Amino acid sequence: MSDSTNQNQYSADSIQALEGMEHVRMRPSMYIGDVGVRGLHHLVYEVVDNSIDEALAGYCDQIRVTINEDNSITTEDNGRGIPVGLHKKEGVSALEVVMTKIGAGGKFDKDSYKVSGGLHGVGVSCVNALSSSLQATVYREGKIWEQQYERGKALAPVAETGTSDRNGTTVTFKPDPEIFKQTLEYSYDTLAQRMRELAYLNKGITIVLTDKRTQDDKGEDLSETFHSKEGLSEFIRFLDQTREPIIGHVISMEGDKNGIPVEVAMIYNTSFSENLHSYVNNINTHEGGTHLSGFRRGLTTTLKKYADNSGLLDKLKFEIAGDDFREGLTAIVSVKVAEPQFEGQTKTKLGNREVTSAVSQAVSEMLENYLEENPNDAKTIVQKVILAAQARHAARKAREMVQRKTVMSGGGLPGKLSDCSEQDPARCEVFLVEGDSAGGTAKQGRDRNFQAILPLRGKILNVEKAMQHKVFENEEIRNIYTALGVTIGTEEDSKALNLEKLRYHKIVIMCDADVDGSHIATLILTFLFRYMRELIESGYVYIATPPLYLVKKGAKKSYAWNDDQRDRLIQEYGQGSNVQRYKGLGEMNAEQLWDTTMNPEDRTLRQVTIENGGEADRIFSMLMGDEVPPRREFIEKNAVYANIDA
Repeated sequence: MSDSTNQNQYSADSIQALEGMEHVRMRPSMYIGDVGVRGLHHLVYEVVDNSIDEALAGYCDQIRVTINEDNSITTEDNGRGIPVGLHKKEGVSALEVVMTKIGAGGKFDKDSYKVSGGLHGVGVSCVNALSSSLQATVYREGKIWEQQYERGKALAPVAETGTSDRNGTTVTFKPDPEIFKQTLEYSYDTLAQRMRELAYLNKGITIVLTDKRTQDDKGEDLSETFHSKEGLSEFIRFLDQTREPIIGHVISMEGDKNGIPVEVAMIYNTSFSENLHSYVNNINTHEGGTHLSGFRRGLTTTLKKYADNSGLLDKLKFEIAGDDFREGLTAIVSVKVAEPQFEGQTKTKLGNREVTSAVSQAVSEMLENYLEENPNDAKTIVQKVILAAQARHAARKAREMVQRKTVMSGGGLPGKLSDCSEQDPARCEVFLVEGDSAGGTAKQGRDRNFQAILPLRGKILNVEKAMQHKVFENEEIRNIYTALGVTIGTEEDSKALNLEKLRYHKIVIMCDADVDGSHIATLILTFLFRYMRELIESGYVYIATPPLYLVKKGAKKSYAWNDDQRDRLIQEYGQGSNVQRYKGLGEMNAEQLWDTTMNPEDRTLRQVTIENGGEADRIFSMLMGDEVPPRREFIEKNAVYANIDA
């Protein structure tokens, strides 16, 4: 592509500095979300976003991301290379402006980029500020340019260091231990999930992820190449690989509607869950927004019109609702918006109103064509919708039963719930405990002022394989709804929760540290993910971590949560130390359970978060669905982390 026209000029003058970066290091969470595991990985996404933006502009199709042995990261692309000429306003190289000024970049110049990824536009300068060291190498116009930085400050001016016939930018950075105190270790799997997602969302780009810390069976660095020819259609097949489709093809379309690029792909399967994933400029908008509203409107009106005309609804005695059209649906909506307006608690809800009609029109046209050309599939979809409507009708009665029990306060609470005396939900926590025996110990060991206990009998229903009315009829699940105080949503959105009625802001899953306990915890998490996802997204769900061992010698005693800790304690205490293995919570007395697992001063709670909605959906459907081979493969791959009881 030529740089001759003014529209495609990307030079030093395209870079605009909007504000300084003085307090990025003082307030890092404002810029990258947090300084834990999520923020650490967010640094990589910010740098890769720059390369993806070059790809969206049509100048880059190769991106390499490498985790180096020291946990530094190197990203390389074959884009145009960040401009290195003198920036008139700042008086230094444009590269230095991009690297050291927050909000500086070509993204704010409409002539350089039509659309760019990233939520806040903080970009690579923010990564630089939060790195102990960073090196930028630019290949541009036949030359190589380099600059080194420490904690966001340039050590020397940009220097020309050689010649090259390639174009692109390479950035190597090391996160600063002064900022990231929790961990500096990158997760290959977390980065792989995001790189795979980016490859599906931007078809034609090749992204190579390499981990120099880990070698494969051949002794080579662990590496994966992500490339998608079909984009979202391939993404749908990947997400739905453990579900059984009921139609022959993925329904998909891409094109411009009212000047907004829209890409949609969807398929129907035999499951009872609805899985909608939406993206704006490659950002996963898990709170939805106007593009998702447009998708739902287009889907419902088009399918309803087809179903009415088909005559298949004639014998149905009640109205079809919006939910019915989405049962067993997996869909992805991806839009590119020049100036996205984000709202919502985590700034991941799209607010641009013009997007609703653009997506609605696109979906209507796509579906009309598909239904007309595939009459057998069309009939199958309508029959699925009718079954969903009948099941919803049955579920309403079951839901009303839960509702009646929930609206009554005090006396309407489950008999097994041992409630706390505190009334402020923000200070209350409830433990969902496996079995009556452990429940009894937990009741004795708790602080009854703010800790409630709800024992669950046996393994709760696997909601992944159950129709909605069966879920609401299940006694243990009804008890969870009633204890939490949340009522289930309306006919239009049967899973929406009224979080303002939530009685506890910490919901702690406390199960035995064995295979059965892990299975029960997974069943509870599957239920929460499918029916109470807002609780997880609001940060209210936790998993307790009871110890596996008690090591004693004389008056000395310590707890161990894994085999390494146990071995260290045995070595420390020396000969004659006694090891007790806890098979279950019920084997601890009340004082031990309080000391290790329930006391806020000493316990370890793991907060449950959804980092990647598509990946979470895929893993739950694989672990809890009908397909055995993918589940076996997953367990074999991850068995190194699992405790297999004899």
